[in-house]
Amino acid sequence: MLIKISDLRDLEIININDGRRLGPLKDIELDLEKGAIQALILPNYTGGRVFGIFGRSDDLVVPWEKIKRIGVDVLLVDLPSQQIDF
Repeated sequence: MLIKISDLRDLEIININDGRRLGPLKDIELDLEKGAIQALILPNYTGGRVFGIFGRSDDLVVPWEKIKRIGVDVLLVDLPSQQIDF
């Protein structure tokens, strides 16, 4: 299956451990020497934000090996629930 990075931006990203939506794709980490994606970068917000300004924490990094399935509408990842701080 071939997919463009621009197509990844349109997918819902879901954690299979708790069914939580993790948000949109923000960026990717590339290994230029190997020509491979290392990780997906997602915005990670804490519950105390106001209009996206206050309460922003570090981005959520999803290593490529944690991606379980890329479908037509959904990208499934396998992350421990405690790793996600929303």
